[in-house]
Amino acid sequence: MRMARIWAENSYCKRRQVGALMVKNNMIISDGYNGTPSGFPNVCEDENNVTFPYVLHAEANAITKLARTSNSCSEGATLYVTASPCIECAKLIIQAGIKRVVYGEKYRLSDGIELLERAGVEVVFLDVHEEK
Repeated sequence: MRMARIWAENSYCKRRQVGALMVKNNMIISDGYNGTPSGFPNVCEDENNVTFPYVLHAEANAITKLARTSNSCSEGATLYVTASPCIECAKLIIQAGIKRVVYGEKYRLSDGIELLERAGVEVVFLDVHEEK
């Protein structure tokens, strides 16, 4: 989780920086942080500090980054993410075959976590304030 938090520092987003690492067989197979799609300026918020609708979440970036490689097998992987997944990212996680999600901060909505649990994905909250 500490590595995911460090990876979050790569985000250009001002409101919130989120990082994600996908691990399989004790190896990092993909990584991501929240930000704009390839080819877009690295600006996540407008002049009113509202996040642009096209900004990608860290989980989506990690999943799609892996999908673009020839090693695109996330089946059975664990996803470490600094914030709990939203419902849209939860759908991607389920479809990617990720079997375990470890997250470090609770988001104001819990529908993503509830969907993951309903789908049989193991979900673990690792309180970043208790981590040593």
